[in-house]
Amino acid sequence: MLYYFLNYLKTEFKISIMGGGMFQFITFRVTMALLLSLVISLLLGKRIIRFLQRKQIGETIRELGLQGENTKKGTPTMGGLIILAAIIIPTLLFAQVANVYIWLVLLCTVWLGLIGFVDDYIKVFKKNKEGLAGRFKILGQIGLGLIVGTTLYFNNDVVVSRELMGTQKLAPYERRLSNHPERVTRDGQRFADVKTPITTIPFVKNHEFNYAKLISWIPGAEKYTFIVYILIVIFIITAVSNGANITDGLDGLATGVSGIIGICLGIFAYVSGNIQFAEYLNIMYIPNLGELSIFIAAFVGACVGFLWYNAYPAQVFMGDTGSLALGGIIAALAFIVRKELLIPIFCGVFLVELLSVMLQVSYFKYTKKKYGEGRRILKMSPLHHHYQKLGYHESKISVRFWIITIMCVVFTIATLKMR
Repeated sequence: MLYYFLNYLKTEFKISIMGGGMFQFITFRVTMALLLSLVISLLLGKRIIRFLQRKQIGETIRELGLQGENTKKGTPTMGGLIILAAIIIPTLLFAQVANVYIWLVLLCTVWLGLIGFVDDYIKVFKKNKEGLAGRFKILGQIGLGLIVGTTLYFNNDVVVSRELMGTQKLAPYERRLSNHPERVTRDGQRFADVKTPITTIPFVKNHEFNYAKLISWIPGAEKYTFIVYILIVIFIITAVSNGANITDGLDGLATGVSGIIGICLGIFAYVSGNIQFAEYLNIMYIPNLGELSIFIAAFVGACVGFLWYNAYPAQVFMGDTGSLALGGIIAALAFIVRKELLIPIFCGVFLVELLSVMLQVSYFKYTKKKYGEGRRILKMSPLHHHYQKLGYHESKISVRFWIITIMCVVFTIATLKMR
């Protein structure tokens, strides 16, 4: 918003604000978004916590037999509102909101934030521990996945840069846009913006995978690639969102993991949206992607700022208002930067937490049906509760999961050159 306002003053009224020229640089706006999100989460966070305490909007604790669970009773919840505010406000102020990627991630933030808010509202004010029915959560996530997938597949502003090699033609499932000018490098290489459902795949020579290949063995099926793509988007957004929601069970766990993943995605967005870095690293160049770095900076700042209050012993819980939004944002960002096939690596903690619940429930049902008595793989699921049952302190579990996430992120970045 400030970017457009300063440009308007300069072009229409010839008014130049001191320092206004800095807003032309993405690096400056990224830094400002990061700082503002920290300030908002730290200052606004304290006010929101006091408000939640006055209204007695506290967490209802289930009796799970875990160490220290009684001390959490009454701790303010719905703190995800702090995270949402610290993401949305800096993004609106410093990003070019006309950018398709920016409004798409803002939509994800608001959409899943609202679903999580309704769930928390039912738990707190309606005194229903189950919250919003699972089917309604899933429907909301499916609806968002449908919007994200459709936009990324059909919107003409969502393109990748392709080198034109002599008379070589594009694949049948790739479409060059006539209103996007061709670029020529100093070495005489020609590049054009192309609509194609392509993503990054690790450990292979060309480093790319086109979703059309999943059904290309069926004659003429490439034109239905959008169905496959959208279904995959829906599945991954739902899975990662629920994975983050399940991970949010210990002080600072989901917040710290999400912030670290955000840094990883920020690096991908910056290098993929910068033509010099993309050429140097020999990775996919995605035009207009650099602006997304501003949103991700706000995302990381919001997580770090919220961690100030959410670290052990937590003064506030994010609730589903925050956890559902964080997971959905991460999944959407992964698709936008075309790194969704790397999600099992950099979202390894979310994946393992989600699988631990699925395996525990499935095995319990299977053994109950077979032996008449349900048996468990873990002492308790999700996985972080299993370690609590083993006697580990929750702060140690959280920090170790952060360290594991850092290792996963470093390995993910390294895959850019592993071919």
